[in-house]
Amino acid sequence: MSYSQDLCTVGRSGAFQGQVFGLSAGRTVRDTNCERLKLGKYLYDMGMKVAAVAIMCQDVRVFSAMYMAGTPCPYEGKIGEEARVAWAANPKDRPDYKEAKASYVAKCVRTENSAGQNKSRLTCKREFDKGS
Repeated sequence: MSYSQDLCTVGRSGAFQGQVFGLSAGRTVRDTNCERLKLGKYLYDMGMKVAAVAIMCQDVRVFSAMYMAGTPCPYEGKIGEEARVAWAANPKDRPDYKEAKASYVAKCVRTENSAGQNKSRLTCKREFDKGS
C-alpha cells in the first residue's frame, strides 16, 4: 500500500490561551463530494460505467444536469427511457426530491382538475408523491 496525501478529509482546529488556562480542540471533516468523485473514478476505471454514473447521480446537480440533457440517471439497473419512467413512478427516490416537488407544485397550483375546479397546493403535493 502506498501512502498518499490524497484524502477526502479536512482538519479543523481552534485554540484559546489565557494567562492561566488554555483550551484547544480539533477534528476532521469528511468531504462526501470528494469521496463520490473518487468512487466514481474507481468504478469507471474498473469498467463499471453505469455504476460510476449512478454514484455521480447521487449529487443533486449531476442528477438535474443529466435529466435536463435527456439522459436520466440509472434507476435500480434500468437505463434510458426505462429509468426515466422509473424515476417518474418513484419521485421520493430522486436526489432532488424537494426541488422537483416545489417546481411541480408551483406549476400545478390553480390548474383545473377533471371536475373543472382549481387544484390546491395539497392536491398538487399528493399528485407528485403518487408519481405518474
